[in-house]
Amino acid sequence: MTLIPEAAIPGTPGTPDAQTSSLAAPTANPIVVPLTIDPLAPPATAFVESLRDDGTVNLRARTFIPNSEGVETAARRHIHGTPLEERFNVFGAAAAGISVAILLFGWFAPLTGQVGWAVIAFIGFLGFYAVLVSLKADGQEVKDRIMISLLYSAAVILIGALLFVVIYTLIRGQEALPHANFFFDTMQLAGPLDPLTVGGISHAIMGTLMQIGMALSLAVPLGITTAVFLNEIGGKFARFVRTISDAMTALPSIVAGLFVYAAIITLITHQRSGFAAAMAIMVMMLPIIIRASDVVLRLVAGNLREASYALGSTKWRTVWHVVLPTARSGLVTAVILGTARGIGETSPVLLTSGVTAVMNLNPFDGPMISLPLQVFAFVRSPEPNMIARGFGTAAVLLLLVLTLFALARVFGGRGPGQLSVRQQRAVVARSGRDAVRLTISAARRERALELAQATAGSASSTTAPKETLS
Repeated sequence: MTLIPEAAIPGTPGTPDAQTSSLAAPTANPIVVPLTIDPLAPPATAFVESLRDDGTVNLRARTFIPNSEGVETAARRHIHGTPLEERFNVFGAAAAGISVAILLFGWFAPLTGQVGWAVIAFIGFLGFYAVLVSLKADGQEVKDRIMISLLYSAAVILIGALLFVVIYTLIRGQEALPHANFFFDTMQLAGPLDPLTVGGISHAIMGTLMQIGMALSLAVPLGITTAVFLNEIGGKFARFVRTISDAMTALPSIVAGLFVYAAIITLITHQRSGFAAAMAIMVMMLPIIIRASDVVLRLVAGNLREASYALGSTKWRTVWHVVLPTARSGLVTAVILGTARGIGETSPVLLTSGVTAVMNLNPFDGPMISLPLQVFAFVRSPEPNMIARGFGTAAVLLLLVLTLFALARVFGGRGPGQLSVRQQRAVVARSGRDAVRLTISAARRERALELAQATAGSASSTTAPKETLS
């Protein structure tokens, strides 16, 4: 049985509510609400939510529906979709902005140029849109709508520029892409005047894959390990390393090529090779991966580390089993950014690997060309077939980068705790095996208990006659 003191009831003496009531009505005496004892109420955690009609406290009432009579309700807001009025404002402002640009460039002002026309039309759209929105909204909402329009416009411009580059490259390279020999042949026996049915870029495709693979095999562990050191260890040396990595993100690619040429080719190998090109690409990728991974690891919640330490885990096990899996998706993004920086480099590959028209699968001996450098070699020629091969090579490079990014997202882009279909099946299978094992163990324990009870009963029955005779 639980008793609730009168001080816990709003409006009773000794509570802030009672003091507020006495200030609001000084002539009114405090009203003490009679309490009843509810045997089914929980312990002292029970709290008053409502009162019965007779003034007694209803301890069971956890929630109640407030009276909405006389309360004004606002109009329902549509969260999903665009209202008809908003669409009218957008399309009307766009039509008005285009009309103003046409009048200025065609009738009233001696203005020319497509870029200027687009700028005037966009400025007119923003002005008319602000006027239409202000007819039924306040100034703050007008500012919000203008900022939303600017953000959407920036997104459209960026996506449009990306689509323009991709579509233009595919269109210019459509003459070379349909030929199978373009993907499986080399330029060893092809010249500038040969048709597109002769020669290909297989040597450049293999060179790119080998160079970027070697660069990633070194840059990814070094970059992520350095980011873990910066976040988990820290100290004065960590600040120095972070400053150096930040400065190297703006390192010109030609400087990286010259460094590798002086440190590896001149002192060690004495010849251009694919390995030297991979080292130059790795120098360009490493600061990007370090910086992006550092930012991602900072976002991991500190209470996850604290929970791991509270369970008795060591620091390296916490990093390996808690921090890195939590930041896996962001780390994949960091690797993608580094790959995008390294796979398109041309000048360091030109300095460290050189140009060749034959297939070279040995990264430590002889020149090894890459796709960006092959594009540069093709477009230098004035022949239309060579230019078509250059645009076809650029299209292959775009498709290769897109494929690598898609594979990275599929295999490593899942968030923490998200399992693949195969992993979910494995979890279900393990749960089934555990259930069978626990059932068998429980049956064995019951059988052992029954056997022990039967043994104890037979032993007591055999000792009883001896005690009687004695």
